Amino acid sequence: MSHSPLTPPHEPDYAWEVATLYPAQGQWSEAEYLDLTDHANRRIEFTDGRLEFLPMPTEIHEAIVQYLFLALLRFVERQSLGKVYNNGIRLRTRAEKIRLPDVIFLHRDHFHARHNRVWDGADLVMEVVSDDPKDRQRDYEQKLLDYAAAKVAEYWIVDFAHRLVTVYRLDNNGQYAIHGKFSSGQQATSLLLAGLTVDVDALFAVADDIPE
Repeated sequence: MSHSPLTPPHEPDYAWEVATLYPAQGQWSEAEYLDLTDHANRRIEFTDGRLEFLPMPTEIHEAIVQYLFLALLRFVERQSLGKVYNNGIRLRTRAEKIRLPDVIFLHRDHFHARHNRVWDGADLVMEVVSDDPKDRQRDYEQKLLDYAAAKVAEYWIVDFAHRLVTVYRLDNNGQYAIHGKFSSGQQATSLLLAGLTVDVDALFAVADDIPE
């Protein structure tokens, strides 16, 4: 008679024992998610008890993220505007939902939203779109709703495949409207941070010499 899928083997199987310590999808608490991701070497987001595993970043992705992060960091530090981080700060967009923006900025006036493990707010976030259709849909559709719900004033979607930077601003109705779509030969601009510009050609050039 065969064992059911959840019946442990007769001999010790430490991988099986570790697996049984974790909740099933849909049953994770936020505390369990935070404990897991404190030590995980994967980028994982959290929605209503479910873990969402993000793709491991490619060199193209990281090169673009680094360019954006440094451009924003230099601008913010010159005026002591607040905090800028990349690839790691967990942002609670509502109860039971946590995202990991590629780049995140919080103004000094809003530091009450900062907490060591997870932030409760941000003023600007940037996402560099991955190639997978599911991940593109997440950045263009799901996160557009999530960051608006969290009242993030500005959201940049950076799309290497289409050489396009789309900047959204939060309107008076709490929804995103397009501030601008910026392509080759243009400077992407911020409405929130007057004077912040990113040269689109220079941004995407940092990934042009990376082999597929």
